[in-house]
Amino acid sequence: MPFYTYRPRDSQQCCEYCRNEFEIVQLIREDALQICPECGNEVVRLIFPAKQSTEVSTKKLLSDDNIRKHGFKKLVNAGGGKFDEVV
Repeated sequence: MPFYTYRPRDSQQCCEYCRNEFEIVQLIREDALQICPECGNEVVRLIFPAKQSTEVSTKKLLSDDNIRKHGFKKLVNAGGGKFDEVV
């Protein structure tokens, strides 16, 4: 379940609970809160952008299948200055 952040609509009429932003856990299908659960004053839900990762996993890039697909060779140190070809 996601956390939703709320703040009071009017910062002059608020309690200690909603004076600063507060978070509450709600189901996605639930309606947004209209009033503060503590003092009953009007609140608004804040919307924050979702984090999107554009990083490519090096684990996937260096996988044997990916190396083979792109025509590279993978060598593993066998010891004594010798290397074995894995892919």
